[in-house]
Amino acid sequence: MNSEPIHPLTVTRSVCPLCHKELLTNWVPDNIPFFGEVMHITSLCECGFRYSDTLILAQRKPVRYELKIKNQDDLDARVVRSTSGTIRIPELGVNIEPGPASESFVSNIEGVLDRVEEILGMVTRWGEQEKTERALELLSILEKIKAGEYEITVIIEDPLGNSAIIAENATKKELTADEVTHLKTGMIIFEK
Repeated sequence: MNSEPIHPLTVTRSVCPLCHKELLTNWVPDNIPFFGEVMHITSLCECGFRYSDTLILAQRKPVRYELKIKNQDDLDARVVRSTSGTIRIPELGVNIEPGPASESFVSNIEGVLDRVEEILGMVTRWGEQEKTERALELLSILEKIKAGEYEITVIIEDPLGNSAIIAENATKKELTADEVTHLKTGMIIFEK
């Protein structure tokens, strides 16, 4: 007998932003360790449009995590980034801020660096010489980081407190109200 809890499914109907036909969206509540109560959302259309995300229903205190990446072992540190989390790597001038289409993810530091690498790869294909040169320089540094030859700091700041760096040597601090005002959330926030 299956002892896993059954999560109720809610289906809503709307209009596809691409083909304007009916778009079905599935909503499934869940409880995930660290995140707590969440809502999984999946939209599929016959034209091929799809959207999926996991909305975190809890709100915690605003938080900042910081981790010095000094060697290859540090690349394995777990990274939980919610839709409202901002990732910064000051040594590279990298700021990944949330926007309206921001998605949450669970990865590790190397996975975050892979995402940065992917974006830099796109920049090199745009053909703007100055930006391409800087992107190539950063790609070279990313190789050194992954080889344990270059130190960086990875910072995650989240005004809703749903992001984290999970590692023994990561530092955590609560953000002040002033620090929170400088962060984007990537979503519409309804206050009481």
